Amino acid sequence: MTASSTTVTTGDPGHAVVEHSPVGGLAHDSRGGISNPILGMLLFICSEVMFFSGLFAAYFSVRASSLHWPPGPPQVPEALAEHFNLHAEPLFAAVLTAILITSSFTCQFAVWAIRRDDRKGLVRNIAVTLVLGIVFLLGQLYDYSTIGFGISDTPFGTTFYTLTGFHGAHVFGGAVMLSVVLYRGLAGQFSSRHHDAVEATSLYWHFVDVVWIALFSTLYIL
Repeated sequence: MTASSTTVTTGDPGHAVVEHSPVGGLAHDSRGGISNPILGMLLFICSEVMFFSGLFAAYFSVRASSLHWPPGPPQVPEALAEHFNLHAEPLFAAVLTAILITSSFTCQFAVWAIRRDDRKGLVRNIAVTLVLGIVFLLGQLYDYSTIGFGISDTPFGTTFYTLTGFHGAHVFGGAVMLSVVLYRGLAGQFSSRHHDAVEATSLYWHFVDVVWIALFSTLYIL
C-alpha cells in the first residue's frame, strides 16, 4: 500500500516534518490494531459461543440418556410419534438453511462494497440480507405451526424449541442490527474510512449463520 505525505514546516528554519497518511480509506486499520466496536462484538460472540455450547451440551446429554431418539411409543402417543422424526422431512429446514447461508454471502458483499466506498452496493446488499433474514424468521414460524409437537411434548420437544427458539431470537436481533445499518447507509453515514458498525454487524450475522448450520446438522441429519 502506498502512502501520501504532507510536509509541515516548524519554527526551526530548514527543518520540516513529513507526515504520512494511508491511502485506501482504511482509517480504522491505520492504527495497526482492532477498533473498539469490532473488539466488543468479538467478545460478545465469544460469550454467545459459550451460551450455545451449553445448550448443545444439554441436548446431547438428554439424547444420550434416552433409549429412543427421537422419542416414540410408548413415550409419546402414536399419533405424535411420526412428527418427532425430523430426519424424515428435512427439506423445508434445508431451504431455510440455504436462505440463511445466502444472506451471509450478501452481508459480506456489503462489507466489501463499503471498503471500496461503494455506498450503493452497501445499501443494496444489506437490504437483501435483511429481507432474507426476515424470510428465514417467517419460515421458522411457519415450521413451528406445522411441526406437530410442542415444547412440553417430551424432552425432545423441549430441547428442540429451546435451541431453535434462542437461535431465532438471535436472528431477530441481527435483523434489528441490519435495519440500523441500512438506515445509516441510506443516510450516507458510512465510508471506506468509517464502517466499523458494518463490519461488526457482519461478524454477528456470520456467527448466527454458523450456529444454524450446526443446529440443522444436529437436529435434522445426525
